Amino acid sequence: MSIDSRVDPILLGILWDRLIAVADDILLSIVRTAFSVGVREAWDLACVLFDDKGRSIAQATLSMPAFIGTAPYTMQHMLQRFPAASLSPGDVLATNDPWLGTGHTPDICIARPVFHGGRLVGFVMTISHLPDIGGAGLSIANREIFEEGLILPVCKLVRAGVANEELYELLRSNVRVPDQVFGDLMANIGGTELGARLIGEFMAEFALRDLTALADGIINQSADAMRARLRDIPDGIYRNALDVEAVDGSVRLEASVTVKGDAVAIDFTGSGPAVRNAINVPLCYTRSFATYAIKCLTTPEVPNNLGTLLPVTVSAPAACILNAQRPAPTGGRHVIGWFIVPLIMGALAEAMPDRVQADCGMASLFIVHGTHPDGRPVSTQYFLAGGLGAMRAHDGHHTTPSPTNNAVVSSEVWENETGMTVLRRRLLPDSGGAGQWRGGLGQEAALRNDSGHPVTVALFGMRTEFAARGLFGGRDGTKRSFAIDGRPIASKGRHILNPGETLTVLEAGGGGYGAARSRDPAAVRDDVAAGFVSPAAALADYGVAIEG
Repeated sequence: MSIDSRVDPILLGILWDRLIAVADDILLSIVRTAFSVGVREAWDLACVLFDDKGRSIAQATLSMPAFIGTAPYTMQHMLQRFPAASLSPGDVLATNDPWLGTGHTPDICIARPVFHGGRLVGFVMTISHLPDIGGAGLSIANREIFEEGLILPVCKLVRAGVANEELYELLRSNVRVPDQVFGDLMANIGGTELGARLIGEFMAEFALRDLTALADGIINQSADAMRARLRDIPDGIYRNALDVEAVDGSVRLEASVTVKGDAVAIDFTGSGPAVRNAINVPLCYTRSFATYAIKCLTTPEVPNNLGTLLPVTVSAPAACILNAQRPAPTGGRHVIGWFIVPLIMGALAEAMPDRVQADCGMASLFIVHGTHPDGRPVSTQYFLAGGLGAMRAHDGHHTTPSPTNNAVVSSEVWENETGMTVLRRRLLPDSGGAGQWRGGLGQEAALRNDSGHPVTVALFGMRTEFAARGLFGGRDGTKRSFAIDGRPIASKGRHILNPGETLTVLEAGGGGYGAARSRDPAAVRDDVAAGFVSPAAALADYGVAIEG
């Protein structure tokens, strides 16, 4: 069947939607078969489909933003190591190298070549965050990449359908929870096998000999849509800077966003140098979130593929914190990397006031290592979330992860997996920044160690010194904080939670948008009735007196 997006856009749309459905089926199969909380509950994974040249053409709808931005480059690294001509049906490639993959070692990238009619027609890649990869464990305290676990260069986990048993044994010997790690690994490998079959069925149904013309149509249409929206932004150089708490003091992030015609160039010159602790960001992760920010501001409704990346160029000086070089530790790269989104939003605020978002309280995660009451080892991650920043005509959502899109782990699952007890999780009134449109609320979470064993908690706390900023007169959200049995603790690094002790987290609120005194009084009263705003704050911030 011939496909030409210029002639038959309806057919192109049908086939494009079908590819996305294939990717969604693959992702769901992994979630259903994975062993770890991070994948089963938090959806810390992605699936991306490629043509035979390694060009990304479709992603699963609920893929992590970071992964869909790094995957196209990971695929090219894989093809440099194993050219297409050297691949056979049944091969499975893998890497978790931070500079070739997603920026830190726990994320495993799995790719399978897809053959149809005896010819290589494409690739299926899945990425997920493993529950453990060895080393000292994921923590900001690490000082070199070598402390952050086993690093796999691009390699073949499976050759022509035969597992690489020596490599499997190497993996098993280096991780704390091998059953969980291999459960997730096999879920990814099985997902790529399902994907190869579904792509073959898709091509047979529509009598496609290859995916080249379809890929051309998808990529060109996506790139054209983004370029059209970029042309709506006045040409110019837009700048922004912000400070982010590191470990010893803060680090400066700077960005200049140059819009010229239908292209945008983002340069992070001026950002601070890489640091000793594990919050450094490889360029692959920086590029991913920079592109994500532009995508949100221009064509959020267009599915992601290579076309999204083509109009955007990203650069950062070598050895700065946004372009860390080996052997800098990168395990907590999100601690800095997530701030790329508000950095770019702030730069373009005046040019795109109707599109930008006030700063978010951001997602929150920490890692626990311990022992379950039944004696088995525990190595897992827990996700919470602060409030979203407000936008013009939209209040921020409460306790919603951003700029990532992972799910918050349910209390019941967390308790079953760790032996810890979730004493409470509740919204924090007045935590969202006041504004014409109010920032989303943060939450309080209290977790008691009832496992009977000491638990090591590795925190990656953000927004503890610099609150989510409001826009256009909107006020800042509240900050994040951590305590053990009421004693404040450092927001970054490892802590021991002894049996019976309680870790309490107060999640950050999102920034407000517009002057608070411009908010509709009826909306303020509704906020008070719902418990989002206290009567005192209604009067002090909004000038609305609440009777009774």
